[in-house]
Amino acid sequence: MRLLSDEDVDRLLDMKDCIEAVEAAFRARGNGMPAASAIAGLELDGGTLHAKLGRLDGTRAYAVAKINANFPLNPEQRRLPTIQGVLVLFDAQTGEVLSAMRSGMLTALRTAAATAVAAKHLALPDASTIAFVGCGVQAAAHLRALLLVRPLERIRAFDSNPAVMARFASQARDSFGLSVEFAPDVRSAVAGSAIVVTSTTARRPLIGIGQLAPGTFVGAVGADNHTKHEIDTELMRTSAVVVDDLDQCSRMGDLHHALAAGLMEPQDVRASLDQIVCGSVRGRVSEAEIVVFDSTGVAIEDVAAAVVVHERLQSER
Repeated sequence: MRLLSDEDVDRLLDMKDCIEAVEAAFRARGNGMPAASAIAGLELDGGTLHAKLGRLDGTRAYAVAKINANFPLNPEQRRLPTIQGVLVLFDAQTGEVLSAMRSGMLTALRTAAATAVAAKHLALPDASTIAFVGCGVQAAAHLRALLLVRPLERIRAFDSNPAVMARFASQARDSFGLSVEFAPDVRSAVAGSAIVVTSTTARRPLIGIGQLAPGTFVGAVGADNHTKHEIDTELMRTSAVVVDDLDQCSRMGDLHHALAAGLMEPQDVRASLDQIVCGSVRGRVSEAEIVVFDSTGVAIEDVAAAVVVHERLQSER
């Protein structure tokens, strides 16, 4: 069986199609169609190993098993990607293995696609300013995705590593003809921005009360295990919170910390993204409210993206 590389995935998985596929997956889940997911994790020395399993019915019944190693210090210390892993796509009715692919690029694209789906429904329609807190692989993928759903013109960025910030600026200029303003700190980066994307390995909150303008949409994507923490618990409490998966975010997202602090209860969450997409719950209720999308990465996103790659590869043969 051929193992598709990250380059193969990037070539086969157009971001527009990825966004549409991920949105369709959440809509299917919201409408009660088969769209299940599960997760398991293991702490390693300096990183984590986690597995995500998902099932999604489309043109046929599909399932995935994705295993990722996440080592935040890899780029700086070893010149290796932070995320390395493999995804296997199955026929969910027969168990037949259909495709296998490296998961780093697919994870970046589907995560950004999920944030773009959330922004499409929850960010202010004329949002043109965006701040990136953390400028690694996820920032580049998110810029690519969010340009498809909002008229972005002004970009601010902050990263604790100036070289990473400079590389992101080069990518924005070369790929989209956009300039990036470097901010000296997080507060300066997010001030006045209509959209904020956080994609860091922070273990202590980066953004709190009073730092965001009214109406800001926050795509909080860094907290993918219970030790990570980007959004202050008080900001979570006073914002409209939308989750990708309530159970998963309660255990490992920024929501997890607000629940542990006793500042929120699960019923305080506005909605899950599938409810927003299928229209059963209204997302934003005013132009002034701050909306936080707590994204921990749901396996149905992996299925949706992997199916696009698989079906496109089959059409080439």
